[in-house]
Amino acid sequence: MGKVMAVCISKKRGTQKQNITDGIFIENFGIENDAHAGDWHRQVSLLCYDRVEDFRAKGAKVSDGAFGENLLVKDIDFKTLPVGTIFKCGDVELELTQIGKQCHSHCEIYKQVGDCIMPREGVFTKVLKGGKISVGDELSIL
Repeated sequence: MGKVMAVCISKKRGTQKQNITDGIFIENFGIENDAHAGDWHRQVSLLCYDRVEDFRAKGAKVSDGAFGENLLVKDIDFKTLPVGTIFKCGDVELELTQIGKQCHSHCEIYKQVGDCIMPREGVFTKVLKGGKISVGDELSIL
């Protein structure tokens, strides 16, 4: 079980996301008002908070959402889980659809510090059941 540390969205693709502390997750769409929401397999991105903290320990000054993640979750190493894993947080259910992402052009974080963890640590999900997720909520693996 993990703890939600940030819920982030961005209005435009290609920009860092901002922590909004809680979000409305819409079935088969994504997070309300997020630029990456839509009818596809990468509706919501998840990143392990512990990996971000490791990155920060190396001197990187990155805010929540800097890697383009929608959910920062403590104590779950997402990249070790298989595609098809189901997560539950309150009423919300998410299905893991993709692990990692090829980075075609280096993002702003990479340009600042010479590395980005999202391509190797981040995962993507579809919203199977909608609802609200807030900072502090527990995310479990079904």
